[in-house]
Amino acid sequence: MTELARRAGLGDDELSTILAGTPPGVLSMTGGFPNPATFARDELAEIAARLVRDDAAALQYAPCEGVASVRAYLRDRQQHLQGARPADDELIVTSGGMECLALVCSALIDPGDVVAVEAPTYLGALLALRRAEAEPVGVAMDEQGLRVDALAELLAGGARPKLLYTIPDFQNPTGRTLPLARRRELVELCRAHGVLIVEDVAYRELAFADDAPPTLWSLAPDVVLQAGTFSKVLFPGVRLGWASGPAPLVAALAAAKQTTDQCAGALGQRIVEEYGRGGGFGRALPAARALYAQHWAALDAALRDAMPAGVVWTRPRGGFLTLLDLPAPLDALALREAALAAGVAYVPGPPFHPDGGGRDTLRLSFSSLGETELATAARRLAGVVREAAATAA
Repeated sequence: MTELARRAGLGDDELSTILAGTPPGVLSMTGGFPNPATFARDELAEIAARLVRDDAAALQYAPCEGVASVRAYLRDRQQHLQGARPADDELIVTSGGMECLALVCSALIDPGDVVAVEAPTYLGALLALRRAEAEPVGVAMDEQGLRVDALAELLAGGARPKLLYTIPDFQNPTGRTLPLARRRELVELCRAHGVLIVEDVAYRELAFADDAPPTLWSLAPDVVLQAGTFSKVLFPGVRLGWASGPAPLVAALAAAKQTTDQCAGALGQRIVEEYGRGGGFGRALPAARALYAQHWAALDAALRDAMPAGVVWTRPRGGFLTLLDLPAPLDALALREAALAAGVAYVPGPPFHPDGGGRDTLRLSFSSLGETELATAARRLAGVVREAAATAA
């Protein structure tokens, strides 16, 4: 057999495990998957059928940067949602948020480059960085998200990260949101030190209330590259996202895309455009936000009712995710098999940390299970935690 490239062995299989699903009878709280009830199937079916019948260009190759009308729509959408409009050469259509991260790695990262990330952070981003042979360095968080003072201390100590990857809104895996004051401090700090910010806004449009602070990109488009996706607000199968930022960086992403898929699928692009211009997001997102808010309320209530003393968890104001902290000496990795046997699945903390830390934490997704199932899952998990704590006492 041909010898594999060195980078082929980098990373781990945690993301594949999440995507693969769970055994029958196990209530899965692993993947950050949107609830199928939020998919506008009838409307999307009509749009897709019309495009296939009437728009031959939707079935053809597209320009690398994206279909012109789609990019114009996305720039309009940025203006409407974020109060700032990227120029024509400041936005590119991508095949989902993960492809944007892969393009960033291809265009910007050399082996050995230091990249600052939140600790913990999205495990897919860590896998992409490791595949690019970068050196991710964690920046501490607290209940308000990324600690800008910790990043300042890192920079003052001589670290020169190529970029900072951050999820300011309903962060994965913690669900935390960075407040406005910190956002302003963060962009000023990174501007002063010449550090590019890669802002992932995957969950931003799923706020439970209309009080989200401005995006980092809207505050500082000169130092921020924003990565977005339609997987959470439309449906994951469309595999469509975008990147907006300084024109030279967007051009570098386009050059990198020439050697990957060359273009995002034109049919998916046109579906997003037609759905959006027809008001689909405005009609569907309020119900989706309400659904996820109800799911979170059900899970939070069940955790409060069932969990033993010493267990704490984050309280998101949007998105799909919460992070539990277990009391010492409990280990979320060690408890996973017992949890599966009890009929509940979660993601232990270490895959979200660049240094493998977080063994006393676990991530729960509340998007896909119904309210009754969430309550059952919380009770099952609480029983496993209570038994482990009693054994350790």
